[in-house]
Amino acid sequence: MTAKTPHSLLNWALLIILGIIWGGSFMGAKLALTGFGPMTVAALRLIIATSLLVSFAYIFRNGLPKWQTPTDKRIWLHIFGMGLFTNAIPFTLLNWGQLRVASGFAGISMAVVPLLILPLAHFFVAGDPMNRRKVIGFIIGFSGVVILVGPNTFLGTSGDPLEPLARLACVAAASCYAIGSIITRRCPPVGLLSYSAAGLLVGTIGMVPIALYFEGIPALPDTKATLSILYLGLFPTALATIMLVYIINKAGPSFMSLVNYQVPIWAVTFGVVFLGEELPPSFLGALALILLGLGVSQWKRR
Repeated sequence: MTAKTPHSLLNWALLIILGIIWGGSFMGAKLALTGFGPMTVAALRLIIATSLLVSFAYIFRNGLPKWQTPTDKRIWLHIFGMGLFTNAIPFTLLNWGQLRVASGFAGISMAVVPLLILPLAHFFVAGDPMNRRKVIGFIIGFSGVVILVGPNTFLGTSGDPLEPLARLACVAAASCYAIGSIITRRCPPVGLLSYSAAGLLVGTIGMVPIALYFEGIPALPDTKATLSILYLGLFPTALATIMLVYIINKAGPSFMSLVNYQVPIWAVTFGVVFLGEELPPSFLGALALILLGLGVSQWKRR
């Protein structure tokens, strides 16, 4: 087994780049939505990423997981769940939400993912119970979630009557990612690249006909929207998955979890600098509480 070297300069550089790529996905989605519907954005993003990762899996690995033994079939059951809860459903919810909320808000909502994993892991992952430290961290972080979408902000800032639902859609997407993470953790041992490629394929097969039925064949949009779709498919979905596989193999999943602190910060930065978004101070305060809660829940004595 290859020794883990989480503190190598290369691993830190890749982790930061991965945070930037994922943080930029919210700005990319916001721009893609100027020319495509939310379901179409999700479908096209999945088509591009699936084509690359499935090809990569067959060229450099053993292809997709097999379908022979009962364990193989159980793996595919997990792949089906991951394809829905990590790809098709949250992509669609986030895209629909970003029609009415800032990309920075969508990025902040992703900080909720590791927070929601804590109670889910307590019930569904053996050996990962809630302890006093995790409970305190969850309470602190959840107070940030309440500020983010609670009574004080639920009236919205744009005047759009659907903005409250759009905020809930972003948090629901974060819940989907948390569920998808638990599904992945409970999956029998399987190559991470093969598993990810198969999950993208399942998400694509499920998303494409739905997008065609509700939104039809998209018209040719402007260059900005087209380039944004290419960015979403190539970088936050396909390339990021390959980088994720490398980092987990070289440094381990605990080191990989540090990216959760970066993504919302980069999303806010890109939204403010490049899209001219203005986020209420309550949103930034909510982000601080959520990150503080994550820090408390994941802090370990040495």
